[in-house]
Amino acid sequence: MAQAGGWLPFDRFMAMALYEPGLGYYANQTPKFGHLPTGVDGQGSDFVTAPELTPLFGQTLAAQVAQALSATDTDEVWEFGAGTGALALQVLDALAAQGHMPRRYTIVDLSGSLRERQQATLAAYAGVVQWADALPEHFEGVVLGNEVLDAMPVQLLARVGGAWFERGVALDAAGELAWSDRSTALRPPVEVEGEHDYLTEIHPQAEAFVKTLADRLQRGAAFLLDYGFPEAEYYHPQRHMGTLICHRGHRTDHHPLTDPGLKDITAHVNFTGVALAAQDAGMQVLGYTSQARFLFNCGLLELAQNANVRDNAMMQKLVNEHEMGELFKVLALAPAASATGWEPLGFAHGDRTHRL
Repeated sequence: MAQAGGWLPFDRFMAMALYEPGLGYYANQTPKFGHLPTGVDGQGSDFVTAPELTPLFGQTLAAQVAQALSATDTDEVWEFGAGTGALALQVLDALAAQGHMPRRYTIVDLSGSLRERQQATLAAYAGVVQWADALPEHFEGVVLGNEVLDAMPVQLLARVGGAWFERGVALDAAGELAWSDRSTALRPPVEVEGEHDYLTEIHPQAEAFVKTLADRLQRGAAFLLDYGFPEAEYYHPQRHMGTLICHRGHRTDHHPLTDPGLKDITAHVNFTGVALAAQDAGMQVLGYTSQARFLFNCGLLELAQNANVRDNAMMQKLVNEHEMGELFKVLALAPAASATGWEPLGFAHGDRTHRL
């Protein structure tokens, strides 16, 4: 804080709180993923993602991966932010059963502690799976990102008394972290109607990520699954408190300045901004729809017919509108060389690209 002159923009604070080596939430040794909070199952988990709910998620996604590998004539899968490795295991198991085993499955993850867990989970595929700290200059393959964009640092913009400010972090008189606003020329990508006070996020890092992807992915396709909205919904006048939220012990709060490094900090994804950034960098949008519609299109119900009672119960969380089915969306992107001549399975019905 002192080195920054007493004020940090929130995206810098969020990056440190999540990724500072040894201290940030995703860079320390505390467990993150599990079904139950600390003291119940001993995992000390903070939240659960779709692959931990049921293997039906990864098995269904594998159908889309297999089609994309064939359609783009590639033989590698790249996964960003692989968590426990559960999704990679489910996808690889399903692809192996289908006879579509990729030549290589590369995980790009900044968390050393999670990498150890991934290696243990994926021991059976030690000859196929590898890890990378960053993308190479050029690569090919099918890219997966499940709940990756929401963990990328965001900038906060606050309209107070009709004037716009960038909301950052400073120290108060007692030396505690506190909110601090500075005048800014930054604005949301669309004008927010009304004169009421308004807090929201902009997503330069998520947009920079897809631009880098566009620059380096020569052939293949990318499937990004996350919670969020198109721009018109994201910056709706009634969404005046933004989407920033914290997760700890399977509870949520709206106080990112407390206990930094000990809880997850996320913001919903502006899928319009991500799609436009990708298009500006030369990629094309292959499809955009809800997670429920995507999974149905990829054969979830057919797979569920042979699943056990527990997995079928957990499947409901993936697709019910009041759970993950509607809040989570899927965006598919591809470089121009791989964008024509095929239609991704997951968007065959209910594509919402026109609503971005």
